[in-house]
Amino acid sequence: MKKNRPADIYLRFLNLAEALRGLPTLPALDPLEERILSLVAQSNQKMERLSVRDMMGNEQLGSPATIHSRLKSMRTKGWIVLADTEDARRKQIELTREALQYFDKLSRCMIKAAKG
Repeated sequence: MKKNRPADIYLRFLNLAEALRGLPTLPALDPLEERILSLVAQSNQKMERLSVRDMMGNEQLGSPATIHSRLKSMRTKGWIVLADTEDARRKQIELTREALQYFDKLSRCMIKAAKG
């Protein structure tokens, strides 16, 4: 008999997501980069603009220098791009097409886990 407890669904999702991370796509992120990616994705989902300045002002993520180095690393790895805004001194953080595809794949893992 199949287990259908919420915990079982979540654990199936974690297994599927872990297998997805093993596929050759974008380079892996460290935990802080994953947190930043999540914040960027949430802003994107809400159709809100998120600038580098906004991110660096988030004290929960660490010092501005730490955040800046992680953003630079994420750009190099292909997860984010910095887009111009009407203010040339301000850059907006956006997900790359590859990052969006990664979230699509994670969504499919979630659906598959829920179906059992």
